[in-house]
Amino acid sequence: MDEKSSSTIKLAQFLKLVQMVQTGGEAKMLIQSGAVSVNGAIETRRGRKLVDGDRVDVDGEIFVVIAD
Repeated sequence: MDEKSSSTIKLAQFLKLVQMVQTGGEAKMLIQSGAVSVNGAIETRRGRKLVDGDRVDVDGEIFVVIAD
């Protein structure tokens, strides 16, 4: 497995990590409502894989993914 594939996180998991939601169900509702965009485009897939440098916008609050 190469390093790139191991440093991804799903959008729903990321939203929980940054404490925008508490549960996967809340993440699903938020994402499907169209309130979340990734790199400037509305994203409705909670399984969208994020990589280092992706910008996630939730109702005007911007988070940048930083791989650990």
